[in-house]
Amino acid sequence: MVEAVDSRFPFPFEPYTIQKEFMEALYRTLEDSKIGIFESPTGTGKSLSLICGALTWLQDFEERKKQEAARLLENRADTVAEHPAEKKLTPGQDGSSSSEPDWITAFVQKKAERDLVDKLKVASHESQYQSRNALAVRGQSDWWIRSDEDEEARQLLELSKECAEEEQGAGLEDGEEELLVAEYESDDDTKPKNRWVSSPDIPCIQIYYCSRTHSQLAQFVHEVQKSPFAENISLVSLGSRQNLCINEEVRRLGSVQLINDRCMEMQKNKHEKSSGGEPKRRRSKPKAVCPFYRHEALQGLRDEALVKVRDIEQLVALGHETKGCPYYGGRLAVPAAQLVVLPYQTLLHEATRRASGIRLKDQVVIIDEAHNLTDTITCIHSSEVTGAQLCCAHSQLSQYVGRYRNRLKAKNLMYLKQILFVVEGLVRVLGGGKNIPQGHNFFLFAGTEMLTINNFLFKAQIDNINLFKIQRYFEKSLIKDSVICSRFFLSSLVVPTPDQKVADEEKQISMASPMMQVEGFLFALTNANKDGRLVIQRHGTLAQCSLKFLLLNPAVHFAPVLKECRAVIIAGGTMQPVSAGFALDLSERTLLSGHVIPPENILPIVLCNGPSGQELEFTFQNRETPQMMDEMGRVLANLMNVVPGGVVCFFPSYEYERRALAHWESTGILARLAAKKKIFQEPKKASQVEQVLTEYSRCIQNCRQVGGALSGALLFSVVGGKMSEGINFSDDLGRCVVMVGMPYPNIKSPELQEKMAYLDKHMPQVGRQSPGKALVENLCMKAVNQSIGRAIRHRGDYASILLLDRRYSRPTTLHKLPEWIRRSTRVQPTFGPAFASIRKVSLPSWPAAKLLTPRPSESSVSTFSFLFPKCRY
Repeated sequence: MVEAVDSRFPFPFEPYTIQKEFMEALYRTLEDSKIGIFESPTGTGKSLSLICGALTWLQDFEERKKQEAARLLENRADTVAEHPAEKKLTPGQDGSSSSEPDWITAFVQKKAERDLVDKLKVASHESQYQSRNALAVRGQSDWWIRSDEDEEARQLLELSKECAEEEQGAGLEDGEEELLVAEYESDDDTKPKNRWVSSPDIPCIQIYYCSRTHSQLAQFVHEVQKSPFAENISLVSLGSRQNLCINEEVRRLGSVQLINDRCMEMQKNKHEKSSGGEPKRRRSKPKAVCPFYRHEALQGLRDEALVKVRDIEQLVALGHETKGCPYYGGRLAVPAAQLVVLPYQTLLHEATRRASGIRLKDQVVIIDEAHNLTDTITCIHSSEVTGAQLCCAHSQLSQYVGRYRNRLKAKNLMYLKQILFVVEGLVRVLGGGKNIPQGHNFFLFAGTEMLTINNFLFKAQIDNINLFKIQRYFEKSLIKDSVICSRFFLSSLVVPTPDQKVADEEKQISMASPMMQVEGFLFALTNANKDGRLVIQRHGTLAQCSLKFLLLNPAVHFAPVLKECRAVIIAGGTMQPVSAGFALDLSERTLLSGHVIPPENILPIVLCNGPSGQELEFTFQNRETPQMMDEMGRVLANLMNVVPGGVVCFFPSYEYERRALAHWESTGILARLAAKKKIFQEPKKASQVEQVLTEYSRCIQNCRQVGGALSGALLFSVVGGKMSEGINFSDDLGRCVVMVGMPYPNIKSPELQEKMAYLDKHMPQVGRQSPGKALVENLCMKAVNQSIGRAIRHRGDYASILLLDRRYSRPTTLHKLPEWIRRSTRVQPTFGPAFASIRKVSLPSWPAAKLLTPRPSESSVSTFSFLFPKCRY
């Protein structure tokens, strides 16, 4: 364990001033139960600052609770000694009056004493919950916490089994009796017959840390392991089945959706097997169950996971060792963990959050890499279903109802018919006829139509259906799982035909569980009318058409998180412009940290004119003119002569990149560039990104060591592409970043137009701009900030940033750059002074680059930078 340098915030080394400010502001935000927006650039130790600041507050908070409990116990002992239980309260105390009878006064006295005892019990329970010894004792007990939904699901499965055994025969094959959904009663009709007891409230404070990807979560856990808190914190990592499953039979399926379906199916088989009782008849083939989904193994994995800090890979290794499922074992460990590490989707989606056993009441949530938080919430709660999926779902459900009609209870049959009616309405909207499964009819018209939710329901003629009841039925009846399992008994689906080999693998995966897609789309239709829009896309055949729900107001789904939590921390490396887009009254504390690099290590320049005096304004109307593309080529050719190592050039789109390179090839500019630096292009396939980056890095390394005509490499990339986020161009990999134009989104997009109209109607004006125009500007600058931040990655790094467009010189636009970049930005009207500045800082004798070296913990992490040592001049 590393000794702490700072007395208040344990740190493995002396923290920077900005790190101390970050931790102080974080501590105050948690203490004051606020919402904090924190920006700390990559390379400034943001993760370690979050860990030390948050866990220091957690330790202090728990210590204060223990001291409070001790005082209560001491005061209670003094009260009992000085005031016997027989002694009555003075008249008027605790709301009683002198005219009240003695028995009422005694009742109030005893109630006050009971309340005090209950408070003491909670405090004592909290202290016990944090004890390592208590955890070991609980490991031997039969402690088994389930969510309410899991218990109700198991109840329905058992009832389904009983109903099937009561009515034997009826022409069903072996194993089909389990496919019948249980008798269902909605909440409006009657109360449940059996009340399943929910798990007790979590008595301890918890911190939920979430980020975008599993690799980012693993990196955060590694920082916790290296921190002074590693030995004293109980941490559990949550993830998807695809990352945590250790059943090779299931893992081989590859697709997330197929893995989820198979896991749920095996769970259902497990519950049926353990429901008790001998089967009425022998089955010809036993159903497969997961050998890792066992009570004892899950308990053992849960207890071991809490003893030591583990990341996802280490949790999987523990699962192999204990023969317990890491996915469900990790969920069981959530109530006892102080720090829960999980992906965005698990926290931000209410149903997933509920299923994972996550309770946010009075807890702390830290959302890292939150620059695209609104986009993430919008994506999670938007939904799309294709005509092929609708036809397939209708075919499956129709055959299910037809086969088991005589065995289904009246309430089940009613809801299933309603679902079929809704699906038929959705197909009609796409232009399908009465013969729904025939999804190959060509249309005489095509196009895109945008509707409000209410207008869409009227158009589909399903406005008389209570979608909230259908949503409840989907959640409680497990009809989706029953239809998935019944595929083995039903006839082949019409779309696609069994004899037809589908070349597109993604299409096969999307057709694996169409009921799941339909369920998600119907859930989306329960949003408020003003918060969403329906996009109807008709083209080609019915199978190729689609319905898409577009969420316009992500605040409606983020509001419950803000309401329940004690404090919410929204952090990221690039949070500028700070405009979350939430129509919420937030009591927030914003901290925009600077960078650890000296100001002279970065040279941001706004270039208004090129070498020949051509004004640089890459608007959509003039950016493809030969004059503009020639001037851009001259700028790059001059940079290649003076900038060593790697240069990364970002284009606003793939199409413009293609046109510019084609023009340069015809004019000879591309050959001039290739004579100085080897040219690389960002691939469109994600699987090729690592290979291109490795070759790019190797080329720069060889040029430095061997020398020759080439001085490095030039990488053409695209804003919003695969290399504009999450890639570290540190040191020689990115000595200069060039941003061509301003990458505004497509203003003619129907989705963007609807978002702009929504903001203009429901949000106040931003300065002199309408909220819709401010959204477009913010989307552009967020993309720019993400791209130009790829270069500076640690304390000793240095780079120049060239913004090729005079529009960046506008004060409102400059203000939306990150503070640590904006403070050093120079606006150069002409090319000469800009070129001289870049040439000066690019010389090998630049002193700042040699004097400052990164700490070991600040070294950049990427998929390729570890292959070669850091290059230094």
